[in-house]
Amino acid sequence: MSYAYLFKYIIIGDTGVGKSCLLLQFTDKRFQPVHDLTIGVEFGARMITIDNKPLKLQIWDTAGQESFRSITRSYYRGAAGALLVYDITRRETFNHLASWLEDARQHANANMTIMLIGNKSDLDHRRAVTTEEGEQFAKEHGLIFMEASAKTAQNVEEAFIKTAATIYKKIEDGVFDVSNESYGIKVGYGGIPGPSGGRDGSTSQGGGCCG
Repeated sequence: MSYAYLFKYIIIGDTGVGKSCLLLQFTDKRFQPVHDLTIGVEFGARMITIDNKPLKLQIWDTAGQESFRSITRSYYRGAAGALLVYDITRRETFNHLASWLEDARQHANANMTIMLIGNKSDLDHRRAVTTEEGEQFAKEHGLIFMEASAKTAQNVEEAFIKTAATIYKKIEDGVFDVSNESYGIKVGYGGIPGPSGGRDGSTSQGGGCCG
């Protein structure tokens, strides 16, 4: 299926916060209560529509364990968006956000859009981090913020789509040079008219015929 743009996302955060579950809920609309630890990096993709334009989200789900940190770092390069996830029932996952953010700022492009997600909002009775704390952290660091539940699907769709809408607006505002794929954005067929858009689209698609 053709798309106007492809956006590359990366999901980061401590191990066990529900990164893989968020991805599965978004791509497959299902919840898997028992999930093997992600080894290295897993991948998912889905089409969405923003402003009547078809966009493809290519999402890399990374391992949270410290031992995989160097692999994760290599995926920051060329990501247009990042979902930084913590678990509202585990205070330490919130406390570690600053170090994840530092990693992201160091290895990603400066215009990467970061969405902070407080996952497991269905476990409100076990909450260890208040919504206000999440909002405050996001505000201080210029992030978008949402609480979500990979289990009930609450705000999962919204989190991925709001991030895409923010990236799309940056393209519209001319923040990104979309012909430079290191920003994690690829122009597809039906993307930007004009020489750069057309050329980009055809080469990135391997020169296949228009679909």
